[in-house]
Amino acid sequence: MMRLEKYSMGIGDRFGKEGEAQLEAFEQARQRGVMVAPVWNKSYREHTIVQSLPGDVRMEAEFAVAAVNWTDPYYVDADHISLKNVDLFLGACDFFTLDVADFIGKSGDAALVDAFVARHKDLTGRLEIPGMRSPLMVTPEDMRQSAEKYLHAVQEAGRIYQRIREACGEGGFVTEISMDETVASQSPQELFFILAAVADVGIPAQTIAPKFSGRFNKGVDYQGDVMQFAREFEDDLAVIAHAVKCFNLPKNLKLSVHSGSDKFSLYTPIRTALRKFNAGLHLKTAGTTWLEEVIGLAECGGAGLAVANAIYAGAYQRFDELCKPYATVIDIRRERLPPPSAVAEWSPEEFVAAIRHDEGCVRYDPNMRQLLHVGYKVAAEMGLRYFDALHDCRSAVGRNVAHNIYERHLKPVFIDR
Repeated sequence: MMRLEKYSMGIGDRFGKEGEAQLEAFEQARQRGVMVAPVWNKSYREHTIVQSLPGDVRMEAEFAVAAVNWTDPYYVDADHISLKNVDLFLGACDFFTLDVADFIGKSGDAALVDAFVARHKDLTGRLEIPGMRSPLMVTPEDMRQSAEKYLHAVQEAGRIYQRIREACGEGGFVTEISMDETVASQSPQELFFILAAVADVGIPAQTIAPKFSGRFNKGVDYQGDVMQFAREFEDDLAVIAHAVKCFNLPKNLKLSVHSGSDKFSLYTPIRTALRKFNAGLHLKTAGTTWLEEVIGLAECGGAGLAVANAIYAGAYQRFDELCKPYATVIDIRRERLPPPSAVAEWSPEEFVAAIRHDEGCVRYDPNMRQLLHVGYKVAAEMGLRYFDALHDCRSAVGRNVAHNIYERHLKPVFIDR
């Protein structure tokens, strides 16, 4: 079976221009003695918006690997796919994120629920899971409720998995199950029964992305109780380690954290927990590379700043259209957005300060940053004007992209200081 490394990180790239800069960050980590496998990920929604294809992502990854002389593993992820669009990704990807959040809570076959409860009746009562602060106390009704809530979603994941296996062969790809894009978080107890169902269906999942408590918005930091997240994260790590043994799941099964993009306040508790449990992690950062492109353009001034201004003005004018697909993962105070006419008067330094994720900077504007995060369609429609600007500002753009991935993501989570 294709086996995902202990540490891996998803690096979405909206326009496929930053592969080398992204990989330079992973090379820095490798030089520090830490191997983190890069995973280029792009969703069907993103492909639709920028009019790209999964083969373009594969091509970007292979060009970057050759240019940087990367000799370690790397992957191309069909991100957040469903049975409706999986076929588009089959020829280009070797990592598949099965997004079944929409099926959570939907009624399935009652007989399957009955069979699940009967099959796992030995898991009721007091469950001692090593590493958890307290045992799970599971009643038959608890198990039934979990099955009724999640079994249909797992069955759907099984159908997607079978389609991929038919096309790509047994063991020829990495499977992730994603249940994070939903309203309610999943408790460690629910995660345990989800994993039991995953094993029953026969999915050799190597990562699973549950929904944690709190709010993970695009491009900005986590909003919620960091201590509560830390407790959930540790309990989930314990549950996964126990489930691997109980249900004969892949030994390298690990948590995936890919809600939102920047989760800086969570990186210290994540790092602490990984070392405590000697656990792996898959971390996703989609969208931040696109913002670093805009930062690099603005930093250069002149024509680069003019393009950055045009993108912001277009996003400001098309607020409703651009925000609608991301309504559940952004919190933008529209009335606090600076008008484009004012932004047009800013210096390069002022523009960069407003959208670079630095909460210690008085000019940092999370509203403007979130709007630009979802505003990449404006840049896509610019076509050559945008791509020519990226080419002309290549040094600044690449430096910002590499610095962001290494200093703000890889280093705080994976690398000993």
